[in-house]
Amino acid sequence: MTKRGVTAAAALIIMALVAAAGLLWWTSPGEKTGSAPFGGPGGGTSAASESPSPAPAPFPPPGKVFLGLQTNLGPHDLSSVDAFAAATGTRPSVLQFSQGWAADRFDASAFDRIVAAGMLPILSWEPWDYTKRDNENQPAYRLSAITAGRYDDYIRSWAEGIAALAHPVVIRFAHEMNGFWYPWCEQSNGNGRGDYVKAWRHVHGIFQRSGADNVTWLWSPNVTYAGAAPLKGLYPGDAYVDWIGLSGYYGTAGREAYISFDQIFRRTVSELAGFTRKPIVVTETGATNASGQQARWITQMFAQLPKLPQIIGVIWFETDKEIDWRIAGAPAAAAAFGKGAAGSRYDARWTPSSTPRTGGS
Repeated sequence: MTKRGVTAAAALIIMALVAAAGLLWWTSPGEKTGSAPFGGPGGGTSAASESPSPAPAPFPPPGKVFLGLQTNLGPHDLSSVDAFAAATGTRPSVLQFSQGWAADRFDASAFDRIVAAGMLPILSWEPWDYTKRDNENQPAYRLSAITAGRYDDYIRSWAEGIAALAHPVVIRFAHEMNGFWYPWCEQSNGNGRGDYVKAWRHVHGIFQRSGADNVTWLWSPNVTYAGAAPLKGLYPGDAYVDWIGLSGYYGTAGREAYISFDQIFRRTVSELAGFTRKPIVVTETGATNASGQQARWITQMFAQLPKLPQIIGVIWFETDKEIDWRIAGAPAAAAAFGKGAAGSRYDARWTPSSTPRTGGS
């Protein structure tokens, strides 16, 4: 080999070493690389220059409590939401509405209307025919029928419809199951012990297989009372539940002895702590003004909420159902609500890019 050949070969070796060093620099440990080679399909710039996408904001943020509403007509007429906001000076960040299985097909527009109004939709999904007078005795809707697959096509149609939505949805399936007044309660309709958990897990599984990963699952009993079924035996398990809901009111019997928000909810919150640490949402609450105590009750509710840090949301039952719970037409109650909601603790706005927070307070 000539001297010129040796020199040329040495130059080639040096160039190869430099190129190899450059390659090692681009792929050294600690550097993120894309799924495609540098400059290839899927990446026009180096991974080192890419900024990671920000994580979705949790809803509600830690230390915050959201305020929501349920109205008579839900997404079909938002005028009650507007009236509530005008009376209280508080725009709810959540709208909860009910759909019974007998008459309702999946309707994406109901969810979209809620989202367009700046609210997270919570669906109270009820396996029954709510038009029947005998509410709790409906053999067609026994829990065992759900688990056996009788309604799988119907459930799947909703799962696929919700999976196609471009925003989160909270599903409150078969609520207040520890009572006796619905056909999905284990104490009613020929249901047996353990049937509720089996039905819940069956429905949950269909949604999972349908790719509905935008669903937050809300297990929502009534507050405990004499004769209520124990909660632990009705709980599907932390792997199947994201949020815990509770229903509780003052004045269900009209002029009854005064009982505060704390007295209504604390006992059940303590019972729940024995088997789960999931965040709690008060999914239904209200106070009658039959004894002139509505404004006082609301004021105390806001004063007592910080003492129950497990609670991340409160939904006011702004309806006239059996009892008129509405406050939009009650100036003193509306003022009390607006004053309480003005606290920074309740500054929790929802956006479609938010992710429902499932961790602790």
